[in-house]
Amino acid sequence: MLEILKAILFGIVEGITEWLPISSTGHMILLNEFIKLDVSDEFYKLFEVVIQLGAILAVVIMYFKTICPFGFGKNKKERLSTWNLWGKILVACIPAAIIGLLFDDWLDEHLYNSVVVSLMLIIYGIAFLIIESKNIGKGTTKELNDITYKQALGVGGFQLLSLIPGTSRSGATIIGGLVLGLKRSVAAEFTFFLAIPVMAGASLLKLVKYILEVGLVFTTSELLILGVGCLVAFIVSLIIIKFLINYIRKHDFKPFGWYRIALGIIVLLYFLIIK
Repeated sequence: MLEILKAILFGIVEGITEWLPISSTGHMILLNEFIKLDVSDEFYKLFEVVIQLGAILAVVIMYFKTICPFGFGKNKKERLSTWNLWGKILVACIPAAIIGLLFDDWLDEHLYNSVVVSLMLIIYGIAFLIIESKNIGKGTTKELNDITYKQALGVGGFQLLSLIPGTSRSGATIIGGLVLGLKRSVAAEFTFFLAIPVMAGASLLKLVKYILEVGLVFTTSELLILGVGCLVAFIVSLIIIKFLINYIRKHDFKPFGWYRIALGIIVLLYFLIIK
């Protein structure tokens, strides 16, 4: 029961931090420092990534009409527009997919540590403050269908930055979208859609590695932890995505920038001085 309660807490943190530009990795590292799941290291690495599938499902359900090219009374033009959107999503995923597959193990070994996470939290927090101070969030691209393939590839380039732990995938892609002329709400929604293939691919990669190292063997406790974590991440993600879309219609990202800086400093001080 205690491990289930921990899984619920991890699911809540994942559901909140995956979509807000504040780094889910940074929060997971900090949470795992104080509240450790009683599982093997191999399973935790799998859990930390696969739990994102719950968050993905929230996007799929909330935006199913937008991303599904079939049904909902869509005419030929609307179906082509949906396929065109998927083309842009896939183009944006190419850079991270290539680099991620080639350097996944190296990145985990050399960059997955508290110092890197702390510095990335601070650096990109400052980036948000600078971008918003220049009022870049009022871009000329005001609709998803208006995103060009050049902009999509550019956002994909920014998504590469998120391979460094602590950067935040949503944070990097939203910053990229703002810099490339996307309106805040458009940048956020495009970020949501990019998460579908990116997280699904990352989860599949971790699952394959787990099977190769451990085998397709799970205890009842592990399956419960994984299922509960995904379910909670899904429910919380539904709430947070709605909140973020409503929030950015009237506000900018400065509060997230300040939060990142404060958290980065706290994490850095804790691991360098206290621990």
